[in-house]
Formats: sequence, C-alpha cells, structure tokens
Amino acid sequence: MSQAVNVGIIGFGTVGSGTARIILQNGALIEKRTGKKVILRRIADLDIERDRGVQIPPGVLTTDAYEIINDPTIDVVVELIGGIQPAKKFMLAALKNGKHVVTANKALLATQGHEIFAEAVAQHKSVGFEAAVAGCIPIIKVMREGLAANNILSIYGIINGTSNYILTRMTKEGAPFDMVLKDAQRLGYAEADSTFDIEGIDTAHKLTLLASLSYGIGLSFDKVYKEGITAITPEDIAYASELGYKIKLLAIAKVVDSEIELRVHPTMLPEDYLISKVDDVLNAVYVVGDAVGETMYYGRGAGDMPTGSAVVSDIIDIAGSGVKRCCSFLNAGPNADTGGYKIKDILDIETMYYFRFTVMDMPGVLSKISGVLGEHNISISAVIQKERREGEAVPLVVLTHRAKERDIINAIKEIDTLPAVAAKTRFIRVEGKEYN
Repeated sequence: MSQAVNVGIIGFGTVGSGTARIILQNGALIEKRTGKKVILRRIADLDIERDRGVQIPPGVLTTDAYEIINDPTIDVVVELIGGIQPAKKFMLAALKNGKHVVTANKALLATQGHEIFAEAVAQHKSVGFEAAVAGCIPIIKVMREGLAANNILSIYGIINGTSNYILTRMTKEGAPFDMVLKDAQRLGYAEADSTFDIEGIDTAHKLTLLASLSYGIGLSFDKVYKEGITAITPEDIAYASELGYKIKLLAIAKVVDSEIELRVHPTMLPEDYLISKVDDVLNAVYVVGDAVGETMYYGRGAGDMPTGSAVVSDIIDIAGSGVKRCCSFLNAGPNADTGGYKIKDILDIETMYYFRFTVMDMPGVLSKISGVLGEHNISISAVIQKERREGEAVPLVVLTHRAKERDIINAIKEIDTLPAVAAKTRFIRVEGKEYN
C-alpha cells in the first residue's frame, strides 16, 4: 500500500509552478518508484488568476497562506516565496503546527536559519532545502549522506548561474561586463536588480549552508568573504586565457591547518580543469573528501523544473523518513560553535595571484615592482608585457607563486605609490596547480 503525503505550496511563481507540474504530471511515476503518493492539496499565492501553464485541479488555489499552515490534513508545507518576511513567519508557524517544511530560500536559511532549524528540532520535524543550493544538483543529499563517511577537505562551487553566464559571454565574445549584464536581464537570466548575483551574495548564501553541513560549524554568512564580478574586464579575461586560465566566480570552503577558509570571489582556474569547462547558466560543485578523493556534481542551478525537481525530492525524502531526517545534522543554533574550527580571515589565506599593473613604459619599472614584491615575500612565476608605447601607460601582467593575502595587500599599497604606476593595481586570486 502506498504511503500518502499531503502537500501545500506557498508561492506559485517560477519554482512553485514547476513543483506543482512535477507532482501532478509525475505523481504516478513517483508512487511507482518510491511507494510514496504525493498529493497536492493546496497552493497559496497573492495572484491566483495568472496562467502559469499548469492545469490545477479545482479548489486547490487560495490567496491565504494560513489555509495551508492551519490545515490539519497537510503534512508538508513548501515555502517558495523567497525573501525574509513573510517567509520566515510562515515557516515557523508551519513547524509549530506540526508540519514539515521544504524551501528553496537560501537567503533566509543562511542568515536566520538557526531559528528555523531550532524550531524544527524542537518539534521533531524536518526542513528540506535541497533546492536552496545549486538547483537540481542533489548536493545537500550528497554531503549529508553520500559523503557522510568523509572528512571534507575542500569545496569549490560555481553556484550562481547569472554570474557564470556573464563571465562565459565575456570570455567567448570579449564583451564588456555592463553590456552582457543588460543582455542577461533582457533574456531573463538576471533580475532587474541583480546585486545578489553579481556581488557574490547569492553564492555566499549557498556556501554558508554547504559549509555548515560539511564542517559542523554554525551558519556563518557574516564571516564569508564576498567579492563580485563587476570589476572583471575583457582584458583580464584575455590575459588569463593567454596564461592558460579561465575566470569563474567561485565559492570556496577548505580546511587548512585546522582553520576553514570561506570565500566567494572571482578566481582564475587552469583552463584544463573540469570545473573550468562549466559555462553559461550551469552550476557545478567540486568536492574533495579524504576517502573518496575528487568528485564533481554538475547540472542546472535554476529554473522551474530543475529546482522543482529538488523540491519534490525533499518531499519524497520526508515522506520516507519523516522525523528521522530532522535538522540535527546542522550546527545551526543561535549560539552554535565552530565545530572546533576557526574561520580564517581573508588576509591570512595563501594562494597564487594575478596582477595587472598600469605602468609608464620606461626602463626599470619591472625591476622596481619586483623589488617591492620581493620585500613582501612574493615571488613571480610569469610576466606578460607586450604593448610598448614609450612614455605612455601600458599594462604589465604578473602571476605569482603562493603568497599570503596580507603581504599582497601591503605590496599593492606600496606599488601604487610608485611614480611609474599610473592607475590602481588590479588583482585576482588564482587556485589550482602552479603556473608552468
């Protein structure tokens, strides 16, 4: 006999409509494969007149979210409205009413999730959030179950499709950032206000959840270093390519000497790395475990059906395991410690660096710059200086060996005061193998 789970969806936008479509169209398939009968009882949205392209049975739509939250027959409340409020109020009320919750709301969970998860633990209910990170890629299940036997050594993620699309277009076409952003907005790949995407905030929300799950640390969004892609130029991308690298907006979490690095920023990666080949709106998460070694997970990070698929997978999971799944795997309480780890300050990280100096074309400039770098314990691995315009400003590109960021910042401050330096120095962090 099939086990039934009654579902109510709050929010009938892109992901809500995809979730509803999957439940209605693939319900028989889900029941056949899992023995779980997923029944769509109610959908709440302020606008229930607009056609979403989904045939909803009569009596399912409502404008009142509390018709779902207070309905004793509903087992799982799916929150898909996004934002902080009223989403947080709805989720807490649903949990207090003894219902499981499924959400794609990474911003709420990353910044105020300790309240949501604490209430779920108190009520012996589950919060499913597979759809909050990397769309259809089942990375939460992978980290929680598939790699549960591993110490996670590092995570590298391309987990924002908007930024990846922009950087891909800039790389393939040599187009400037502003032009590609406008195209992305016109095509629906970027919101009218795309700040969260292009400034790395959305990526940091997702990294916060992955890091808490992987390392047992409290939700640490405020401690994630965040830097967006707005300063990346076609010139930087072209020089990176000449050196054998591609630029990606990367989420990075890794353990170094019992400290955890949590950072989001544009990163140069060797172009032959598999994750470097992830282009357009696609996402990928590369995870290294002490037992499994290197693994990578790839797929669509957004969209109605891909994200809806992740939502429904959480519903099925809850139907099968219920209170056993709960939220205790997250160290998410308001006073959660760092699981024995210290989160490393960005100034203390060590990696390789790309510099683009703007210097006057005159003898001795490179030696002066290399002298300053040497004084700050920074050694050079490659130099590009092709343009010659005697007496005018030209680019000088330098790639370094591994160095500490604090030394990098101090060196740049000194270099930018040199009379031969005509503009503020640009630098990009470099991950992967040393330049050869």
